Amino acid sequence: MAPITKMGSHETTINRIAAVVQAFYDCKEPYRIFHGSTNSTRPVQQGRVVDIRAMSSVVKIDTASKTALVEPNVPMDKLVEATLEHQLIPPVVMEFPGITVGGGYAGSAGESSSFKYGYFDQTVSSVEMVLGNGEVITASKTEHPDLFKGAAGALGTLGITTLIELQLVQAKKFAIRKETENPSNDYVDGIIFSKTHGVVISGKLTDHKPESAKPQTFSKPWDPWFYLHVKEKTLFESPSSPVTDYIPLAEYLFRYDRGGFWVGLEAFRYFGFMPFNRLTRWFLDDFVHTRMLYRAMHASNRQFGNIIQDLSLPYSTAEEFVGYTGEELDIWPLWLCPLRQMDPPTFHPHTTQPGPGDFSKPMLNIGLWRPASTDMDTIFQQNRRLESKLTEIGRRKVLYSQTYYTEPEFWQLYDRKWYDDLRQRYSATTLPTVFDKVKVDLGSIRRKVLRGFRGWLPRGHSRDLLAYGGRYEVRTIYFIGVPLGHLRAHWWLRRRTWTKLDMIQNQQSSL
Repeated sequence: MAPITKMGSHETTINRIAAVVQAFYDCKEPYRIFHGSTNSTRPVQQGRVVDIRAMSSVVKIDTASKTALVEPNVPMDKLVEATLEHQLIPPVVMEFPGITVGGGYAGSAGESSSFKYGYFDQTVSSVEMVLGNGEVITASKTEHPDLFKGAAGALGTLGITTLIELQLVQAKKFAIRKETENPSNDYVDGIIFSKTHGVVISGKLTDHKPESAKPQTFSKPWDPWFYLHVKEKTLFESPSSPVTDYIPLAEYLFRYDRGGFWVGLEAFRYFGFMPFNRLTRWFLDDFVHTRMLYRAMHASNRQFGNIIQDLSLPYSTAEEFVGYTGEELDIWPLWLCPLRQMDPPTFHPHTTQPGPGDFSKPMLNIGLWRPASTDMDTIFQQNRRLESKLTEIGRRKVLYSQTYYTEPEFWQLYDRKWYDDLRQRYSATTLPTVFDKVKVDLGSIRRKVLRGFRGWLPRGHSRDLLAYGGRYEVRTIYFIGVPLGHLRAHWWLRRRTWTKLDMIQNQQSSL
């Protein structure tokens, strides 16, 4: 279980961090926040850092108020371990176990319960922050409410989050997945496999499982990857006949961990581990959990050779956009995740479309994840056209990924005066801006990929060396004993909570 730390230990750590920040502020030196790991595909930035790796404990779980006090570097799997001990879970649990609480608050983190609860930060009651001048404050809806709203989704550019008070809900033994229009649903998402095969997946927590129902798991080496399981179960079924599974609750929450949705298939292709079948997935299981996939990706710089984008649109234009990506990029599968409406100003995706009425509306997040061209200029132009199309038909992207907008284009989409006022008010001007953190500098990428021995290779051979870098990182992690998080996870070893899953196929895949 995630450690429960004493407040005294937390206070010692935060005082050290505040002192470092104040020293940087007094010298007018910019700095970045170092977490020790990342679930972002943005470029890793260099420079002075404030190290907050030590802030990785669950401080307190209050069963009476159903809240948890959590430090920012606690990952989702450890948070779920700690809360399940008290039969509680966070309302929104990001699908990758390594995503942290702080990352969920500072980013636009959502999952299949976000249609009901909103983004992860909308389940947060208060945050403790170290401001850019070293001052420690608490922000909530009643105390510094402007900072509380503004820091959510601002990627840590308004201060360092050091403690989060998180709301919890009662955990039940199973989650039942039902038709999406049912207002009692707890979880809803979908997968479009092709122009003619789409699946809507919806769920509800429950304590009851029929005696005859065999539980379905996804975390063991011989288990199917979740998306392959959904595809197989629905490919030949009638659209009017839902497929039902009962899944341990934590297994459901992290169902996309093995294979990282479906991008793990590309790792098999890229590193030459073929054929892709149940036997090879079993043999390479340690290497296809998301923590390992992220490390290999960053080691090989493959985040620059992929389209990895989450794009949020009004429902009225989502079908048009799916048609565009199918024709222009031929990207399949697509992940669909309904999102609750958000009121501006914010860095979260939001929309007032369709009318009537100039008020915020719910959105549909579409996940596009696939290798792109091996030519950097082509990759750049593909992403530029994708962003242009998104702006044309209605809204925004999620900023965990790389952004190809120019700076003027970026600030046409977001309220720069609101943001700059917050940075001035809370002494955050020595921190990088949101645009600084998400922008793509093609020249810098070229230098990074081709530096050192890469520059000696004949044209077209840089890809081979990038693959070697990824292989080297994977071997290093495995053979020198770097812990594999999925093997340490308490939820992975114990499956006493359950989920019931219903999958409904739509043969025409209409939105």
